[in-house]
Order: sequence, then structure tokens, then C-alpha cells
Amino acid sequence: MSEPLTIAFLSSNLDFSYLLPAFQAQFPQARLRLGTELGPLEDIDAAVCWYPPEGLLARLPRLRLIQSVGAGIDHITADPALPDVPVCRIIDPDMGQGMTAYVTWAVIQHQRHMGAYLRSAAARRWEEQPVQPPRQHRVGIAGLGTLGLACAEALLNIGYSVRGWSRSPKNELPTGLQAFHGEAGQAEFLAGCDTLVCLLPLTEDTRGILGQPLFNQLPRGAHLINVGRGAHLVEADLLAALASGQLAAATLDALTQEPLPPDHPFWADPRILITPHIATRTDPAVIARQTADNLALIDAGRAAEVAVDLQRGY
Repeated sequence: MSEPLTIAFLSSNLDFSYLLPAFQAQFPQARLRLGTELGPLEDIDAAVCWYPPEGLLARLPRLRLIQSVGAGIDHITADPALPDVPVCRIIDPDMGQGMTAYVTWAVIQHQRHMGAYLRSAAARRWEEQPVQPPRQHRVGIAGLGTLGLACAEALLNIGYSVRGWSRSPKNELPTGLQAFHGEAGQAEFLAGCDTLVCLLPLTEDTRGILGQPLFNQLPRGAHLINVGRGAHLVEADLLAALASGQLAAATLDALTQEPLPPDHPFWADPRILITPHIATRTDPAVIARQTADNLALIDAGRAAEVAVDLQRGY
């Protein structure tokens, strides 16, 4: 008689208890291990992860699947002791809607001076701010994957002038999107971004990309929105760019430290708007179902169909 499947939920900064009902429904016979109650490590078949404790995955000798709960895997591959086990990411068809809603809000709230209106309302003052038509505001999206293209299309439909940048050329782009690619197209792309949205995957090439050299290529007074990864951003360079006026504002949903410590200087800067990594969130049932599907393919010897290319990082 074979032993029951054992799934561990591993995170250094996230309470995974919200996933348990969906996994209990998807895997009624499985043993689910959460937090520090992992039991014998040699029993664990699959690890569902978000920033798993460094070195822990290598201590699971029966491990067959490392499952990210998000579209990115950098929080897993950062572990220098990562074992040779298939790593899978979530592919969520509904994630684009959540990200589109957040990015659209982030663009509008700054471009339409909503922060100033909230301050005026709190002080009971009727104060108008300049009204600029969307077509006169240029939004650049760095990263034209599924999420980037969904955001571009939504902003185009509202009337914004939208441009996009990707590492390599993209086909079947939304009508009206001005596309740039590669190192040769980056400077021209950045020069036309009144708002820059970062939706890049985190790779060695993109780590620290949101720093002084890039900021200096943006129009003075630009707005930065980072919904990629915290490690895309050089924090000291952002503070310097805001202090000099090169950037006017930043909206950050992804931070290097999560949760952001109360004494972090970002909290004290009124030009920085922080949200706690909530731009989009996958339904737990989707995570549970894709974990089951990925395990089935791996057990059938078809890991290459679902595992992430670790060399590319996505």
C-alpha cells in the first residue's frame, strides 16, 4: 500500500493557512503540512512555496515538485541550495484582470491628482487640479508578457498613449501600442514615458534595472509604478531621484523587504505610495488545481511540459 501524498506549505513571510480549504478539497487523501509543523522531512512529496526558508528544499529527499504560488519563481531560485526538482509557476487566466485593475488605478490616481483631492477633501477644501486628457499622458509598460499586454490594452481603451518594451520583438500586439525591444530600443522607449510601469520578470539582466541610469532617461517628473519584483528597484536611487525632482512619484506594490519595516524611509516620503503586494492574487482553487495537474504530468514523466526554464528565470 503506497503512502499518502504529503504537501508542505513553505514561506518565510506569508501565512499559507488561506490555501488549506482549497487543497483539502483538491487532495482529500493528502497530508498537508503548514508552518513549522512539517513532520518528517523525508515524507514530503510537493512543496508549495513563496520565499521558502533557504536550504529547506534541499533537505526534502522525496520531493517531486516545487510549486510557486505566483507567476514568478525568483523567490525560489534565489536559494543557492535549490535541488534538482521541477519548479512550476502559476498560470492564471484571471490574474490579468486583477493586474489590469491595479495598474489602471495606479496610472489614473497619479495622473488625475487623486492624492491631492483626498487631502483637499480631508481638509474640507474645494480645490481643483489641472485636468489633462488621457491621450496627452504617455504610459510605458516594461514587460510585454500576458500581464503587460492586458494592461496595455486596458489603458489604450481608456484613451492613454501607451508604449511597451520587451527583451525581444513581440507579435500580435494591441492596436495602437507603440512597441520597442532590446537594448537598442530601450532609450527611445524610456524617453516617452510620463508613467513607467515595470512588469518585467526578475532575471540577472533585470535585477536592479530601476535605478539611476534608467531614471535619468525618463522625462523629468515621471511616475514609477513597480508591480514586478522588489529586486528590480534600487531603493537609494529612487529616493535620490525623488529628492532631485527627476521622478515626481512612485507607486510600489513589490518591495525587497515584505512586509516593509515600519522604520523604512519609504513610509515617510509622501511621494511614495505603498501597497502590500496585492496588485493581483490567484484564487486558491486555481493554485490547488494546477499543483495537482503539475504533479500528474511530472509523475507521467512529462516534467518538461510544466517546469520553468531555470536559465531564463520564467
